[in-house]
This record gives sequence, C-alpha cells and structure tokens, in this order.
Amino acid sequence: MTATVHKHFFNIAIVALLAGCASEPVDYSNYPSPVNTSQSAPQNPYIKIQPKRSPPTTYRRYSNSDSYSDYSSNGYYVNNYAVQDFIRYMANKHGFSESYLNGLFSRAHRLDSVIRLESPAPTGPTKPRLGSWTRYRNKFLTADHIRHGVEFWHENAAAIQQASQTYGVDPEYIVGIIGVETYFGRNIGKTCVFDALTTLSFDTYRRSKYFMSELEHFLLMTREEDYDPHEPVGSWAGAMGLGQFMPSSFRKLAVDFDHNGRRDLWHAKDAIGSVAHYFSRNGWQYRSPVTQPADDPYGSSVIELSTYEGNEYWRVHHNFKVIKRYNNSNKYAMAVHQLAQAIKQQY
Repeated sequence: MTATVHKHFFNIAIVALLAGCASEPVDYSNYPSPVNTSQSAPQNPYIKIQPKRSPPTTYRRYSNSDSYSDYSSNGYYVNNYAVQDFIRYMANKHGFSESYLNGLFSRAHRLDSVIRLESPAPTGPTKPRLGSWTRYRNKFLTADHIRHGVEFWHENAAAIQQASQTYGVDPEYIVGIIGVETYFGRNIGKTCVFDALTTLSFDTYRRSKYFMSELEHFLLMTREEDYDPHEPVGSWAGAMGLGQFMPSSFRKLAVDFDHNGRRDLWHAKDAIGSVAHYFSRNGWQYRSPVTQPADDPYGSSVIELSTYEGNEYWRVHHNFKVIKRYNNSNKYAMAVHQLAQAIKQQY
C-alpha cells in the first residue's frame, strides 16, 4: 500500500498498494458473486475527509442491535442481491444484526474513482523502461522525506525505541516503512474505507472476492474496536493508518501500543508498534544485513535495478525479503532500506 505522490505514479501504486500488508488466506467459496447494476454513482464520491496530521480520536459508537429506519439516503447497495447475500452471510457467521447491516449499506456510496483505479485500461506487453529504479527512488529519497523522517523519529523517539526493543526490529526500518507508506502520516488517504471496500466488492470483478474478504474483516474490526464503520478513512483500496494496513492485517497484527484500550493506526504510537509487530511476525532479524552492492550480477540472491546510468546489482539478505512481505516489490523494499539508512545517518 505505498502512498501515491504524482498521478503518473499510479501505475506502480495500483499494483503496490494492495500488496502492502499481507492478508490471511481466505476460502472465498462462501462469498456471494458481485452483482453490477446500471444505477449511476453519486456525485460526491468522498464522504469522509481526514484532516492533515489530525487522525480520528473519537468515533460515533453503534451497537450491533442498532437499526436504521431511513434507507432513503442512497439505497444503491441495500437493494443489491449480492449485498443482501453478504448481509445474511455476516449475520449467520458472525451474529450481526441484519437490520444494522442494512442500515450501513443503505448509506454506502459507490465510488467511480475507485472503480477506475481497480480497473485500469488494458495495455499490451511493454519492455522494462530504462531508469525505472531512479524514478521510483526519487519519489522517496528526497531532502524533505529525510528531514521529515528525522523529525518524526525525534517526535516519537520513546515509542520507536520501545517498539524496537519489544519486537527486535531496527528502529530506522520502522521509520522507513511509515515514510514510504504515508510520508510520516501526511498521506494516509481520505477515502471512506467502508465505501471503498463496498465498491470494490460489488462493483468490480477482478478481485471482488478478495475485497469481500477484506470488507468482512473491516466490519469485524469496527465491531471489535468500537468504530462507526463510516468514519475510518484510508486509501482507495481500503488500507488504513500510518502503516496502511488492510483490515485483515489490522485484525491480525495491529497492537494497542499506547494501552488505551483501542488499536488506532491513525495515531503514531499504535502505528509504530504495529509496524514493528508486523516485521517481527514475519521473521525480522535484529541488526542483520538487509542488502549490499554486488559486483557479480549472477546468483539467486542478487537483484537488478535499472537506473539512467545502467543497471545496479544488489545482494539481498533475509531482512530484505521481510520488507517485501509488506509489499512484494524489489524497488519498494530498496526504497524503504535506503530511506531508513538516510534518516538514520541524519538522526
């Protein structure tokens, strides 16, 4: 789930964002098939805007027994057969009130922008472009990224040190992940997660079963953490918080690191602890090498990155592969590594 910076970077982001946080394996056979209708989308696709550097701290609370009598606000999804099948599935498997879920989906908005991002125009085979690593690197290895990374580390030094010691993860990589994912909380996304996952589940086809699984996890997450499902905001694909966790990863790996009774990845301390926990659970080896330049381009542990001056060859180690569990891209993992090292040098 890498935060996008420029429009021309979307092609990378579309693939990378969903790989950001691994989800639990899911048996999709029980999910209903999506049903598209010809009903037009609402004019205002984004209903929740997150203030810059001011993550949500309180949410309106709803209980599972709540019901909604007014379904007239939108009604696009509540009359969808696949949504009704999903509602019955959630009621039967997880004990949700059907009236409660009908109320939620009656207020859901279909997001055309999300459909466009999930369904890019088909393209033919393309050759690798010269300098692809240089262009990718230049998105994240900037003076501003490094400066803000140092500031973020200073502002959250106690939490970062505690997370490093608790989970055995080098602190600069905790900072590096948050820097690449959301520019240290500046680009967390401003799309209503419930709307995004609903749209992706019932109005797209390529990965609808995956997104339906994430929608299931999201509704369970909001019940467990006592959030109003319409409040959390994130990426167009449903990734949340400073570390851009998908709901399945949130439920499995997010931690209440400030011990206030709620896992809140829109706040730095919980996000820091959760990123460290993610690394730890995926086998991070403390103070072990990540990658180093390689003279010999051959070998299973050597990767090739294209720059304008020619190809770079890097020998990668176990921890590099752990970073790729967050996002399965060599360029992504190298950007995290180099940003982490650059911030550490100036911290």
